[in-house]
Amino acid sequence: MVDANGLASKARRGHFRGMTGASGNFGEATRERSRGAGALAALDARSREIFRRIVESYLDSGEPVGSRHLSRILPMTLSPASIRNVMQDLEELGLVYAPHTSAGRLPTEIGLRFFVDSLLQVGELSIDERARIEAQVGDRSGDASIDGLLAQASSLLSGLTRGASVVTTSKDDRRLRQIEFVRLDPQRALAVLVSEDGSVENRILAIPADLPHSALVSAGNYLNARIRGRTLQEVRADIVAGRQAVEAELDELAARLVEEGLASWAGLAGLRRQLIVRGQANLLEDLTAIGDLERIRLLFDDLEAKTEVIDLLSRAENGEGVRIFIGSENKLFSLSGSSMIAAPFRDGDKRVVGVLGVIGPTRLNYARIVPMVDYTARVIARIVGGG
Repeated sequence: MVDANGLASKARRGHFRGMTGASGNFGEATRERSRGAGALAALDARSREIFRRIVESYLDSGEPVGSRHLSRILPMTLSPASIRNVMQDLEELGLVYAPHTSAGRLPTEIGLRFFVDSLLQVGELSIDERARIEAQVGDRSGDASIDGLLAQASSLLSGLTRGASVVTTSKDDRRLRQIEFVRLDPQRALAVLVSEDGSVENRILAIPADLPHSALVSAGNYLNARIRGRTLQEVRADIVAGRQAVEAELDELAARLVEEGLASWAGLAGLRRQLIVRGQANLLEDLTAIGDLERIRLLFDDLEAKTEVIDLLSRAENGEGVRIFIGSENKLFSLSGSSMIAAPFRDGDKRVVGVLGVIGPTRLNYARIVPMVDYTARVIARIVGGG
């Protein structure tokens, strides 16, 4: 990942990437963005400045911006009539719109996207903010597990940003310390998996009705001799490759338990992911209209659809640094008109092991939240990677 200064320069050069939803609108969204990019590139300095002020005012207040207000805050002298002409041009380009007749202008989602890609100047975290993230996320004196670390990071981000924070991580990439089998009934056993980070996960495994207790013990001993410091996928790959050696060392039932158990646990249908959400109540603050309340209700529904949230976060794993998802660019937020700022974090082997982000209205304070998410992800990566 890049540092805060790198983030700022990348933002100014348009290196933050958007993402279309999985609903088949990729081509249409790409065409709209290309049209908007060309339109923005064609704007003169005066029009760019007016557009930037409209977006920044919206991000600050959520209210439409009128020509008279703009004439007072612009760094150049322009009459309200001249500003209205420019606003009309911006509207024809699809970058702004008027919510009511004779009202000021608000940015469209296309306008927001191009502001983020081309004009956003990312701020730097203060020394106090960095220290708070280091102290709260880096404090391993309490819950020393990765789950505890991620819960702390999620709570911190929701508090700092006044948005809802989300974190997802794969539960199949954990490096293991020990496995123990406990019979629950004649045809089910409980596998207790203890990770190196101290987290414990219980998984139910179907077993043959005639499986003796000695087979459970043999399977546990065999795995414990091979799993320490390794993931389930790594152990399973070795055992599949050396199936004859497994069958030679264990009796038939114990060998079957090892092979079928690892196949089930290692997530053959895809990595099993957990999702942590904090701070939904923050989204109820600063509501200005009934429409806002309905939007937040729809967003809460989105957050309940954990599978889709996890899917969206997983897309942020591709590439380096921060990703920004805006409104109906993505199927998940097509109704609530929300945005998400997300960044991946990696372990000591540079593998992506999770993603954290902040969800809120499209008028999120991108300039402040982008470096916050990025820095928190880097602190988590340092801890997970043992740095």
